[in-house]
Amino acid sequence: MKRFLFGFLSLVSLAGVSALFADPAPADVATPWVLRQQALYLTGLWSFSLMSLAMVLATRPTWLEPLLGGMDQIYRTHKWTGILAVGFAAAHWLVEMSDDVIKTMIGRDGRFPKEHGSGFLEMMRDVGEDLGEWAIYALLAMLVITLLRRFPYHLWRYVHHAMPVIYLMLVIHSAFLAPVGWWTGPTGPLLALLIAAGSAAALLSLAGRIGRRRKVGGTVESLRDAGAGVTEVVCRLESGWKGHKAGQFAFATFQSLEGAHPFTIASADRGDRRITFQIKALGDYTRRLGERLHQGQPVTIEGPYGRFDFRRGSAHARQIWIAGGIGITPFLAWLESLQGADNVPDADLYYSTRARADDPFATRLEALCKALPTVRLHIISTDRDGALNAELLHQRHGDAKRTDIWFCGPRPFGDALRTGLARLGMRRMRFHQEAFQMR
Repeated sequence: MKRFLFGFLSLVSLAGVSALFADPAPADVATPWVLRQQALYLTGLWSFSLMSLAMVLATRPTWLEPLLGGMDQIYRTHKWTGILAVGFAAAHWLVEMSDDVIKTMIGRDGRFPKEHGSGFLEMMRDVGEDLGEWAIYALLAMLVITLLRRFPYHLWRYVHHAMPVIYLMLVIHSAFLAPVGWWTGPTGPLLALLIAAGSAAALLSLAGRIGRRRKVGGTVESLRDAGAGVTEVVCRLESGWKGHKAGQFAFATFQSLEGAHPFTIASADRGDRRITFQIKALGDYTRRLGERLHQGQPVTIEGPYGRFDFRRGSAHARQIWIAGGIGITPFLAWLESLQGADNVPDADLYYSTRARADDPFATRLEALCKALPTVRLHIISTDRDGALNAELLHQRHGDAKRTDIWFCGPRPFGDALRTGLARLGMRRMRFHQEAFQMR
């Protein structure tokens, strides 16, 4: 994600800086007015470019999954792209407000005159300026709501639907307030591309067509309480379902008002259009899900998405699979898909659970791994064994020349393992970690 965003911003910056130095004015002297003007243009370009990218990423572009590592990583990139865009938008607004400070310090000498055009162009510049100011206020409010975890998800989802409208306001602002000279230089094609791609994504969102081609209806075939706050939901889907790979996830809509939620598919594809979700009560929605669902209830599934697949690892690396709590679900699908297969990997599966005696998956895991001799199961019951940590993993696997670690579970747990293993010297490792934070 960091490399992708850095490369994107570098490309945008290159076009923006080349446009600035094409104007002879900045070469005269670096006065406060000149610096303010160029900072205004650059912060605006950075903010609008990132907002355009965020809009495209929000359309769930499956063609970007190989580049970014899966739809979960695309959403993570979307989140940080939006945060950076709002940050640059705030900087853009502050630079705009700095004119009074500069006038107080040095006066109006050297101030850039405003560009003027025909009557229609001048009118649109005024409209664009107002829309840009309103959009910045809306973006700041949206950022606060997004980061405020106590704000209910179903309400946040409706508020977030305003983002395409805010973006189209910024399109008008950027198109009419960008320097006229930019449109004839290297920044012109870039701006045109950003406007076209971002506007298309915004209109797609407003029309409710995001993910439509990957949506299929179905019914809840069975429902049961698996124990320890886990609800098992089996769905039978219609003929439009094309199947899935073990380890992928899907967006499930059980109630239209609540909207779609991402859940890992906890079963292998058997060709019968049945998929299983193991849903842990982790929030208000999932805590009440078992009470709201009933057999025969309609469901809409969108997907599958994701690239959490051990086959993407190196053929010569040691495979270590680590699951924390409900993060065991993709590994259940992996183990099911390997039953009777010819090429079963040599792997160690670590499953960390609070209490082995009450765990709903331990017995199932033991049965699946018993039929796969090359997959060694290690159940870590934290109530008696203590927490699974990097020291234990390094002690057992630190001698491996190359290691592929596949992790699914709470993010702090995964981050602690990753940093701990790197600190202990396991640097020739690839750490694959799902990032299920769609907000």
